[in-house]
Amino acid sequence: MNAAALKETARILYMAEAEKREIVRITRDYPELTVEDAYKIQEELVKLKLKRGNGIIGPKMGLTSRAKMQQMNVEEPIYGYIFKDMIVPDGGKINIHQLIHPKVEAEIAFVLGEDIEGPGVTGEQVLAVTEYLIPVLEVIDSRYENFSFTLPDVIADNASSSRVVFGEKVKKPEHLQLDAVTVSLAINGEIREQGTGAAVVGHPANSAAMLANMLARKKQKLKAGSVILTGGVTGAVMLTAGDSVSAQVEGIGDASFTVCS
Repeated sequence: MNAAALKETARILYMAEAEKREIVRITRDYPELTVEDAYKIQEELVKLKLKRGNGIIGPKMGLTSRAKMQQMNVEEPIYGYIFKDMIVPDGGKINIHQLIHPKVEAEIAFVLGEDIEGPGVTGEQVLAVTEYLIPVLEVIDSRYENFSFTLPDVIADNASSSRVVFGEKVKKPEHLQLDAVTVSLAINGEIREQGTGAAVVGHPANSAAMLANMLARKKQKLKAGSVILTGGVTGAVMLTAGDSVSAQVEGIGDASFTVCS
């Protein structure tokens, strides 16, 4: 894919999100689209958002469960970015008509106390510089018809990033074993999905370490103060108008929102 096509594809994805409409996956017209080119499209999409005054809150990881990685035939997760206009206050409302076909999952975010740069970063190194943990509800909303996409498609689409609700930031408890903590996702008071931190590539810190090593290929690093979403601990549940959604992260806290029409 040449430079002009990369930029045009990013523009199409940007407009699909802005206009809340589905599009056909990119790989229908570009079946040979590579992961490398998909990240180039994502970079162009990020530039469009920044040019229009949006700001990056931090990176997010996707496809962090071993099952999803096997399903997509990959050996490492993917990443995208969370922007300021995606943030919904804890306890706030999300208008379902501002999205296409949203799903929600619960996860844990990290805030680092200092920069960390790959290659060779380990989960232990990430934990050593982690200052805060945050319970998170992430709403994913693929811009593709019927949530149907290949790996390059979802990378180009900024890893389906859409909305994020952060619970209260908590100073990292030294005793907490994040691979063993239980994370629950409830819809209208009923627990719909549940898992432990180990669902995220064995430990959520491993996800952040993988991200640092992936960014190092572009001479980039994880910066102190940015919020890093490490990936869904629970499965993703489709949202409908009227839903009351909450996440509970053992030993850390909770987050919630309601869906309005």
